[in-house]
Amino acid sequence: MMEDSKFWDDIENSTKIVKLAKSLKDKIDEVDKLYKDYEYLVESLEIIKDESDEEYIQMFKDDFYKFKNVIDTLNIKTLLNGEYDKNNVFLTIHAGAGGVDAQDWSDMLFRMYMRWGEENKFALSVIDYSIGDEAGIKSATIKIEGEYAYGYLKGEKGIHRLVRISPFNANGKRQTSFASVEILPEIQNLEEIKINESELKIDTYRASGAGGQHVNKTESAVRITHLKTGIVVQCQNERSQLSNKETAMKIMISKLIELKDRSHKEKLDDLSGDLKEIGFGSQIRSYVMHPYTLVKDHRMNIETSDINKVLNGDIDMFIKNYIRGVY
Repeated sequence: MMEDSKFWDDIENSTKIVKLAKSLKDKIDEVDKLYKDYEYLVESLEIIKDESDEEYIQMFKDDFYKFKNVIDTLNIKTLLNGEYDKNNVFLTIHAGAGGVDAQDWSDMLFRMYMRWGEENKFALSVIDYSIGDEAGIKSATIKIEGEYAYGYLKGEKGIHRLVRISPFNANGKRQTSFASVEILPEIQNLEEIKINESELKIDTYRASGAGGQHVNKTESAVRITHLKTGIVVQCQNERSQLSNKETAMKIMISKLIELKDRSHKEKLDDLSGDLKEIGFGSQIRSYVMHPYTLVKDHRMNIETSDINKVLNGDIDMFIKNYIRGVY
């Protein structure tokens, strides 16, 4: 079909087909490699079953656990069959109650998700980054690109709570801080979604913080307000105002669709000002650094004492167990 001279006449449709074909080929290659790894493990088991050398036995164990992890990942992917699960994702962190500690906590979460994305080979870009008053950040938005990015991270939406001895309190008091994490899929086919431009207020300003290397040179950063709902989005990572506006519109559409789905409205025009964005709702996870160390997911009742490992981006145990629990 791709060899047909007319195939590329419709660029949009042909691009979708090529993307789908690549996705299917990747899945076939993945299964083929899995089968070869299985055969290798079977052969290895035959070789070492009468073997007393601990080094060979440990090598087999390492290969087995790698194989098991691949199976586990494939199993998770088969569960991710929601409408937007394969899409890229916009992850936004907002500092909540707790003052400068909450802003520092938000920066810790920002680093945690960046580390997770890097470890899982996703493409990352900082869309917006608002520096805190004394430390940390007030808010930040990361675009995470790759297959199933939204599916993996959608369970991270909610309130994240930190308990620790405050590094900003001279008396060394224990402080509880909160931050919210918002997860939105990047919506494809934006041209099919209509928003009344009279309901939008678009402002430009000078970029600052991460992603704003050309600070104070041009008003390239863009802020868009949806007047009916009061939803505000902003983008400052691109060098051109046009690119920032396009990215901000993508986030705005994602927010409006998510709000529409929650409110069961049939059209975006039906959204009104009494439908506010999700605020600080139910707490999904606690991170305790004092008087003991613990990270506990309150929805799945899963916990670990290795808080440093979690804050360095190792959050798969929470992500995968949430997906299994939901599906």
